[in-house]
Amino acid sequence: MALTTKSASKPTAGKPAAGKPAAESARPRRYPPSLPALLWHSTVGKKTVLAVSGLIMLAYLVAHLVGNLKIFFGAEEFNDYGHWLRTLGGPVLHYEWALWLIRVVLVAAVVLHGVTAYQLSRRDIAARPVAYVHKRRRTSYATRTMRWGGVILGLFVVWHVLDLTTLTVNENAQSGHPYENTVATFSTWYGNVIYITAMLALGLHLRHGFWSAVQTLGAAGPARARALKAVTDTSALLLTCGFISIPVAVMTGVVN
Repeated sequence: MALTTKSASKPTAGKPAAGKPAAESARPRRYPPSLPALLWHSTVGKKTVLAVSGLIMLAYLVAHLVGNLKIFFGAEEFNDYGHWLRTLGGPVLHYEWALWLIRVVLVAAVVLHGVTAYQLSRRDIAARPVAYVHKRRRTSYATRTMRWGGVILGLFVVWHVLDLTTLTVNENAQSGHPYENTVATFSTWYGNVIYITAMLALGLHLRHGFWSAVQTLGAAGPARARALKAVTDTSALLLTCGFISIPVAVMTGVVN
């Protein structure tokens, strides 16, 4: 009798155990999403990625401008600086390894910045599908042109690489002579127009972007807001004027 009861209590092969629905037993186990995935899919996370990638590019721009201003000290010093960039980290790192590491980090920052900016823009449109009847004019011109400024800068980066890195579009370029190549670029009217237009767009982009990054990262407290706003405006102005000073110097004969 005991054997009969034990045998009857066994579940039939191919059927779920008693008390467990078939759909529940067949459902695959789901694991909670990782912290990076949660951050990436959240608006706050995307804004953080946008801010951090923007600050990485800002740090690069500052270093890039400091190096570019060496052009005012003559061809020898500027060309030596170009050679130093390629031997940076030696003898531990091989020729141009450090330069390529910088390029990889910079490209990753540019891609993340562009992707998150586009995704946040789409979310903003989706959250407000109907446009305002009366457009608000309280925002600055830099704020209203952030998207177009980003597009202009993206196109300029492609031109800049083809012009002074691969030397594809620079007709008078000489490999290994950055001073002469820079002067050749800014000796053409189109080279000056492209560069100066891009730098003006960069200034507007930095003015709003740097301030937005400071706010996103929580550094713009009420007591520091005015001082940080002045720093962002001054930084954008100095960077813009610094970059534009180079083509102006070539056009006026200060650099030749």
